[in-house]
Amino acid sequence: MNGFTDRTAVVTGAAQGIGAATAVRLAAEGARVAVLDREPPKDTVEQIVAAGGQATAYVCDVTDRATVREVFATIAQELGGPHILVNNAGITRDDLFFRLSEDDWESVLSVNLTGVFHCTQAAQKYMVAQRYGRIVSLSSRSALGNRGQANYAAAKAGIQGLTATLALELGAYDITVNAVAPGYIATAMTAATAERVGMSADEHRESAAARTPLGRVGRPEEVAAVIAFLTSDDASYVSGQTLYVNGGAR
Repeated sequence: MNGFTDRTAVVTGAAQGIGAATAVRLAAEGARVAVLDREPPKDTVEQIVAAGGQATAYVCDVTDRATVREVFATIAQELGGPHILVNNAGITRDDLFFRLSEDDWESVLSVNLTGVFHCTQAAQKYMVAQRYGRIVSLSSRSALGNRGQANYAAAKAGIQGLTATLALELGAYDITVNAVAPGYIATAMTAATAERVGMSADEHRESAAARTPLGRVGRPEEVAAVIAFLTSDDASYVSGQTLYVNGGAR
């Protein structure tokens, strides 16, 4: 498949989980992928290159506005202006609301929401100039409310409002803006949630699967497939949407 040939894709938080799976998927379909994370995302790049794809690693703290702008300028110089941006970088700092510290509130909002603002504002400059762009940001089922995740839920709900607004503002430049809201996906982040509630990762996944109509939890590759669709020309008339990828859970 080569639907992204001659296109540059930027994926944040791509060292593992959904971000890594998305970078691998876009590269497999021909994109030049800029793989961003706070630490060098070597494993993801090596996996892509070993499969014959094109990928370059960049260290980027999405909460640092100046650093984000510098990294995007370097990407534009080395790989070309970004055609695709996947805002995936995220963290959790879970606790019940009455115990939630201001630091944990600020940290989660800074990475999961303000980081999307920084990266999207940096990317849209290039997309507007080339009059083409595809932006997908990661929301979450937690945007609907989740015990112990007031900070994370607020940030992920914010992604949905930001997505709808950017679709209005950027549509005139043939830039689509969408969000993907995964349910329970088997990643290091959900394993950390299991530990928080005193369960093993396997126990936590089994519990989530029992509440899911499809009878199982999701895989990072399944979310990556949806992101690949939304960033493709097959989805050229889809914008301003949040698509839940949760196995039918309510």
